[in-house]
Amino acid sequence: MKIIYTDSLVVGAGLAGLRVAIASKERGLDTVVLSLIPAKRSHSAAAQGGMQASLGNTVKGMGDDEDVHFQDTVKGSDWGCDQDVARMFAHCAPKAVRELANWGVPWSRISAGDREVVVNAEKVTITEAEQAHGLINARDFGGTKKWRTCYTADGTGHSLLYAVDNKAIEMDIPVHERIEALSLIHDGKRCHGVIARCLITGELRAYIGKSTTIATGGYGRIYEVSTNAIICEGIGQALALDTGVATLGNMEAVQFHPTAIVPVGILTTEGCRGDGGLLRDKDGHRFMPDYEPEKKELASRDVVSRRMTEHMRKDKGVDSPYGPHLWLDITLLGRKHVETNLREVKEICENFLGIDPAKDWIPVRPTQHYSMGGIRTNATGESPQLAGLFSVGEAACWDMHGFNRLGGNSLAETVVGGMIIGKYVADFCEKNTLEINTAEIEASMAKMQQEINGLLVGKGTENVFDIKLEMQRIMMDYVGIFRNGPELEKAIAELKELLVRSKSIGLKCKKRHGNPELVEALRVPRMLRVALTVACGANARTESRGAHAREDYPQRNDKEWLNRTLTTWPDENALEPKLTYEQLDVMKMELPPGYRGYGNDNAIAHPDTAAREVEIEKILAELGDDADRVEKQAAVMPFDLPESLRPRNERLSDTFLASGEKS
Repeated sequence: MKIIYTDSLVVGAGLAGLRVAIASKERGLDTVVLSLIPAKRSHSAAAQGGMQASLGNTVKGMGDDEDVHFQDTVKGSDWGCDQDVARMFAHCAPKAVRELANWGVPWSRISAGDREVVVNAEKVTITEAEQAHGLINARDFGGTKKWRTCYTADGTGHSLLYAVDNKAIEMDIPVHERIEALSLIHDGKRCHGVIARCLITGELRAYIGKSTTIATGGYGRIYEVSTNAIICEGIGQALALDTGVATLGNMEAVQFHPTAIVPVGILTTEGCRGDGGLLRDKDGHRFMPDYEPEKKELASRDVVSRRMTEHMRKDKGVDSPYGPHLWLDITLLGRKHVETNLREVKEICENFLGIDPAKDWIPVRPTQHYSMGGIRTNATGESPQLAGLFSVGEAACWDMHGFNRLGGNSLAETVVGGMIIGKYVADFCEKNTLEINTAEIEASMAKMQQEINGLLVGKGTENVFDIKLEMQRIMMDYVGIFRNGPELEKAIAELKELLVRSKSIGLKCKKRHGNPELVEALRVPRMLRVALTVACGANARTESRGAHAREDYPQRNDKEWLNRTLTTWPDENALEPKLTYEQLDVMKMELPPGYRGYGNDNAIAHPDTAAREVEIEKILAELGDDADRVEKQAAVMPFDLPESLRPRNERLSDTFLASGEKS
């Protein structure tokens, strides 16, 4: 039995995992990262449009600060997020962007003077200040009051991942590639590491650490069509679920991105619309102003996806062999802009559609894109149930996204969350010793070996690939953008049948090494359990909040559903998860539930909302007129951070105010 010991064990080598590993290594801790693939191929590289941080450099971002970013994030979440975490995130985002610049990220920069941009389908000239010349630029994104999304053309994730991975290489952090974690080693109270399998040799290994951080990304590939990489199958969430102890949070909160290309589902960045692109129907009509006259194409992603679907239901979609779609028009941006700031989009359109987006409209429709749900953690990134188990990034329900994520907040969460949680992981490793009976390791190893042996020598007849495809179809058909009781009940029943069938999977290939069929046979039952947490959570939540849209319960119901869904799996023979709920305390919120800004305000109010609003007014009145915004915020909802991350952020507007030059 091969056992590898370390201080900080990280599962996943994308931006979130690498950033935690860097934070651990900075403290002198022995650190090991496990990855299915080479780190630079992680799904983080697919992020195109940018990363939100309230730098306030560009003229369209002047006046931006942590308060505005926080408010946008809370409203975007449809009041489903943890507001303490949203505050931590908004405060640290500018620090992370500047740190990344020091690590070599080639952020797009501001050129002083006039520049032409497209706003609401019209070309407008804006003038950037001389003092802003050379500072980090930002573009507009959906659901934001200010231009806040920092970018490197439309290859932001690629740039960040290469810079962060190079930093990890510089620090001599080992990444064990082609290794898949399949179960957590734990005693019901403390997590000690993972049992992992080498995808090349088939060897099982035990990785033992003082801390174990899951940073494996989302679970998009439980759906038939997704913008996610094929490795984003929810196995990280399944690791926690299969303990029967650790909880998953808000698994029904699944986001669909408005503009994935048809038919393959590859993403075209929100930067297309942020830079001025338009959505058109089969008649060439720009339809979003009809539904959302204020934000139009730049409403939150969940809103735009629903409006597009509604419009196609009215027979306004373009017929195609792959079903109806709509058009994304970026031709008005001009060839120079497309080939400079949207060059990845241009390459995707050329290679997968055979079109030139500088002159041709792009066929798009909403497609599964992001998982707001994940391993439930507290504000330090640790599981409340299993000490030593941390999670970060899309794998986690930290929970700064609630029921809908704003564009640009995901890429930001990977590095900001990794920066913050990485310090808490290092604290945990320094304060705790590593104590484990090797009998626990041997038992976990034996259980996993038994599962593999059962597949290789068993007499099962079920085809694993057929089961997987059927699961993905069910999720796409019945647990999509719009949901309703009968379809969700059907999804649950059919997923249960598949879970039963998955116990009789038979393999044609009996090799223990280099066997993709065995890999799928190990993953699919875990994916099915994850899929059932999504479907069961969606069926139980009889309201509409953010990306969770119930046609039979169209109102956001703060009175009964201002809570977070917690999911556990009872035992290995169970066919559905156990659901419990964690209440969100309105009396501790800095921003009590209110109107989000889209459609009709039909929310059912929480009984504490009015009382909290009065309480906040009283707190602010007692502070007096001399208190600044930071003092006011601290009085209403104090939040904590590691000491090195607490200092205030400085902005260009601070310089203007000091010199009396701000207009």
